[in-house]
Amino acid sequence: MYRRIWRMCPGILLAGYLAGPVFAQQPLTWQQVRGRFQANNPTLKAARLGIDESRQDEVTAYLRPNPTATAITDELGLFTPNPYRPLSNGIYALSVDYLHEREHKRELRLQSAREGTAIATSQRGDLERNLVYNLRTAFVQTLQAKAVLQLAKESLAFYDKELGINRQRFQAGDIARIDMNRLELQRAQFQSDVINAQVNLRTAKIQLLQLMNEKMPVDQFDISGSFDFDGNIGSLEQIRNTALDARPDLRAAVQSIEQARTNHELAVANGSADPTFGADVGRQPPLNFYAGVSVSIPLRIFDRNQGEKARTQIEIGRTERLRDATETAVLSDVDSAYATVMSTVELLKPYKDQYLRQATDVRETMSFSYTSGGASLLDFLDAQNQYRTTQLTYLNLIGSYLSAANQLNFAVGREVIQ
Repeated sequence: MYRRIWRMCPGILLAGYLAGPVFAQQPLTWQQVRGRFQANNPTLKAARLGIDESRQDEVTAYLRPNPTATAITDELGLFTPNPYRPLSNGIYALSVDYLHEREHKRELRLQSAREGTAIATSQRGDLERNLVYNLRTAFVQTLQAKAVLQLAKESLAFYDKELGINRQRFQAGDIARIDMNRLELQRAQFQSDVINAQVNLRTAKIQLLQLMNEKMPVDQFDISGSFDFDGNIGSLEQIRNTALDARPDLRAAVQSIEQARTNHELAVANGSADPTFGADVGRQPPLNFYAGVSVSIPLRIFDRNQGEKARTQIEIGRTERLRDATETAVLSDVDSAYATVMSTVELLKPYKDQYLRQATDVRETMSFSYTSGGASLLDFLDAQNQYRTTQLTYLNLIGSYLSAANQLNFAVGREVIQ
């Protein structure tokens, strides 16, 4: 039996080796995360179906009126002296009527329906803009949690190294037990930072997976991206012009004006009279066959569609005011987001140019001085905390910058900052 198990081991190991890459998940970039989100998000799928419904409205709007067929049988001789031929003197007729729409009513209905589809498409784009903003926020939070976790692990590893050196000094009688105990107690703070960072990273990944509508386990999911800032941002005027061209809600407002004008033209056209043409054939004794034509024209004396004409004219003015309000909101959003980005960049520059380097120098200098007996324990611990606080503040500022950049992209309607 043992010999049989031993023979099976190579096959089991080979199967495990081959199956390993199947479950390995490569870190996803922002473009890949966004692609999966666009393909899987159920809200976006529902919005696409709404556009398909609007396209079917175009088919309905351009349909011609159906003709009407009427069959008539009259004056049947059921009680005549000759009951065996009751149909001999009857009247039989077949007529077909068709309503002819004038003033390009069908074309205007089709144009209005197509403009409705364009509005639905823009509204779907605005929905995606809002959802992508939430997705990017979760992506940035995950990147920030990864960076904080890495910092916590590096700080813990560095402190463990220093702690090992001081244990040797304690064994050699170079430092007191109370100092050694204080050093070991300080390690709990660094270990707590690692555990909290791991929990925050897992929570951020869960939220990101939910937005992507992915069912994979959290432990198999990871992302990659640049967690840094770029001070080269375009001018405010350029970004404002980009927003006026790219914002889907503003585009939908402009398209609503066009549809309102088309609907007004349709209302004017509906006030015109549409003739109904008819043709009929039949038999009416003593005529064995007859044919005729007719034209019916409604007299638009009282109802000339006055109400719809006035309503659609008012609707044009209403949509124009809504367009102006939307444009003002777009520019306000861009100005506010741009100011936030620039202020965050101003806060980050001294950290990257000066504070990070100074914190590292202070930590290394105080560590060397304390090991050499030239600094107190309080100075050593204070240097460790200053380095940890400076690095953590810098990472949080980068997270604030990426969040502000996401807000600016959201305000513009396009990624102007990658």
